[in-house]
Amino acid sequence: MIPGVGACSLVSVATAGQSAALPLLEELRGRFPRVAVVHDWLTIPGGSEQVLLELLEMFPQAELFTSVYDPSPWPEQITGRRVHASWLSRIPGAARHYPKLLPLMNRAFRSFDLTGFDLVLSSSHACAKNVRAPARALHVCYCHTPMRYAWEQEFLAGEEVGRATRLLLPPLLARLRRQDLAGAAGPDVFVANSRHVAERIERFYGRSAEVVNPPVDVDHFLAIERQQSPEGSAGGYYLAFGRVVPYKRIDLAVEACALLGRDLKVAGDGRALASVRAHAGGDRADLLGSVTQAERDRLLATARALLFPGEEDFGIVPVEAQAAGLPVIAYGVGGAAETVLDGRTGVLFAQQSAVSLAAAIERFEGLRLDTAELRENARRFGRTRFRAELAGVIDRASRERARR
Repeated sequence: MIPGVGACSLVSVATAGQSAALPLLEELRGRFPRVAVVHDWLTIPGGSEQVLLELLEMFPQAELFTSVYDPSPWPEQITGRRVHASWLSRIPGAARHYPKLLPLMNRAFRSFDLTGFDLVLSSSHACAKNVRAPARALHVCYCHTPMRYAWEQEFLAGEEVGRATRLLLPPLLARLRRQDLAGAAGPDVFVANSRHVAERIERFYGRSAEVVNPPVDVDHFLAIERQQSPEGSAGGYYLAFGRVVPYKRIDLAVEACALLGRDLKVAGDGRALASVRAHAGGDRADLLGSVTQAERDRLLATARALLFPGEEDFGIVPVEAQAAGLPVIAYGVGGAAETVLDGRTGVLFAQQSAVSLAAAIERFEGLRLDTAELRENARRFGRTRFRAELAGVIDRASRERARR
């Protein structure tokens, strides 16, 4: 079994054949002989780690810096290189309870000595961008999102927080916002994973950002043969797939399918699984837990549609699903609104509620979608495109810095 559904995609990235290096990327490797890649934490695989692995493939000579490191779930691209873990990683239980260490992470990243590095690439949705880059080094931050729990308090709504902690939250979040804003002054350039995140960066940090969508191993999913037509025919089951954490709102998928009497399979594990199980009364929802890569591919091949009710910064799973020919029914806010073509590769719904999702499912069942268009839409998010676009950003930022 793979620990956490996100690990499936990481295995694909780790083992997929590498395309020929772009000429500009080869030139950048020579221009920046010492590269530091900084990532928030390395505990449970997810979408941001797909970006991290691609950065390490782009710059094989890079050294890796992170706050908390558990080597057990990671491929050789990470375990086979030098990983600098902060002093937080030595705290007993840190790999399991790392969210509780968030108030200390700014200090941990500021403690790294990056003297001698020519290029700093931070992969950040929390504090990685706050690292101290040498004055001579170029610092490019690939921002998955500004720290959502600091800036958008509704993000914490589904989390289990004790009464004492809730009393401490306002001053703690205010401190995190101050640290986050101060750290946002460090990078020379921000790269956002979607237009949605670029707008957040502008709103919270007052910084502009170039948009480079994250890499998706679309070739693997394009090879999956659909075993059921994506048309809204009767029968079959719907699929919810990914880490089961509160903000992904898997509970809405369970409730919507219960309202309509539709079958649902939930593939994934996480801290919200108990809450989802409480919503899964009756026999319509099948909670599968973590699945292997082969099981994931079978689910994508046989499901009726993917249900994606959370607000994601980008959302790699909907792109993987479309590459596999599987339609997506998604909340129309965030990255999904940029990757799902409403009425053509899936359906977007406007209100984050079970009733709105149920109405979207019924609308989907009346559509006839073209598998070829689904797959073609996903092709634009491939890995070669990511490398070319990010290499271009780094090159332009480097030349602009030299002119200054």
